[in-house]
Amino acid sequence: MSTRFDLVIYGATSFVGAITADYVMSKYGAERPYKWAIAGRSETKLAALKGQLGEGAKDLPTIVANSDDEASLEAMCASTRLVISTVGPYALYGDDLVKVCASTGTHYCDLTGETQWIHAMQQAHEAAAKKSGAFIVHSCGFDSIPSDLGVHFLQEQIEAEFGQTAEQIEMGVKAMKGGASGGTIASIINLLKEAQADPSLRKKLEDHYLLCPEGHGYSARQEQRARYYSDALQSWCAPFVMAAINTRNVHRSNALQDNRYGANFRYSEYTMTGEGFKGSAGSIGMTAGLGGFMGILALGPTRALAERFLLPKPGEGPSPEEQMNGFYKLLFAGTLPGGEVRRARVTGDRDPGYGSTAKMLAEAALCILETAEDEKPKGGFWTPSSLMGSRLRQRLSENAGLTFEAV
Repeated sequence: MSTRFDLVIYGATSFVGAITADYVMSKYGAERPYKWAIAGRSETKLAALKGQLGEGAKDLPTIVANSDDEASLEAMCASTRLVISTVGPYALYGDDLVKVCASTGTHYCDLTGETQWIHAMQQAHEAAAKKSGAFIVHSCGFDSIPSDLGVHFLQEQIEAEFGQTAEQIEMGVKAMKGGASGGTIASIINLLKEAQADPSLRKKLEDHYLLCPEGHGYSARQEQRARYYSDALQSWCAPFVMAAINTRNVHRSNALQDNRYGANFRYSEYTMTGEGFKGSAGSIGMTAGLGGFMGILALGPTRALAERFLLPKPGEGPSPEEQMNGFYKLLFAGTLPGGEVRRARVTGDRDPGYGSTAKMLAEAALCILETAEDEKPKGGFWTPSSLMGSRLRQRLSENAGLTFEAV
């Protein structure tokens, strides 16, 4: 099929969509080396976004497409090699686009952290994606590229030194500065509502291997503790709110790489609070605070009050200054069967959920296009590390402000 564009940013007028469009424009321009367009349901908002992107965007093409209008999605996909979707919550607005991409062979990536929706899309459309040759790659933002590529990098280092991989890796968030947007909050609230309405979904969400292909055979018990002292991370630890999606993606990566990390590989994520009494007290406080926040969102009356008075609305999020001043530092500690421990650090230079995520999402999309030129990869539902691996890591290091280093 002849296409006009290399990529289309769908949902470009959303909070993170606009940041992504701004990154692509400032980094690559409007036409070369990539031809791209912005898409959304409002021509007026798309025109306004072009104005915000500057003089260079005056001729940037726009496409009107709506998540509940399959014909418009088909027309959009027919015009491009790849679609970046920032239209969430994906469980509410993302089904038809994935369906169309999978059936037409249009590559696709997004930034979702909605585990239940990813699982549903795999079940419904992976056969079509394999047949058409479409690469469908979810979670190409802070969920879950730093975790996925961080594990991939550390295992690569360990394998080079020991000739085998670590049987267990723990990731600790050592430091992080950033804010939440209304879109992220809306996705969390929607997941809680779905889980409350469907007891079978709650059971699925407890499965650490939910996103792994059928027949994966994994049975190792995965531990995600509330708080404890990690010898490998050398710190007291509290829960990390994104662990539920990141760990599932890492296990799928292992499966898609023919059990590269081992059939009994264990992986967990935490927030590091430090050593000694201060670290212990911090882990208690953080655990209680996160539990209280999720408790508020879990109950209808308190959730309604929080949505009305406390939480950001869709379209709201960190200011440009907050995005620029944000950062994150993640520590990965891998333990080998003999007890040896090796560590690696992943850092990002902007607000993790938005400033950094926009850069990761755009670079992942371009890396998918580059990977599509190879003969070996086949269509289907991939993860960032299983499809792109060190190629994506290099792009992110060169262009997106991420670092990967052994420590």
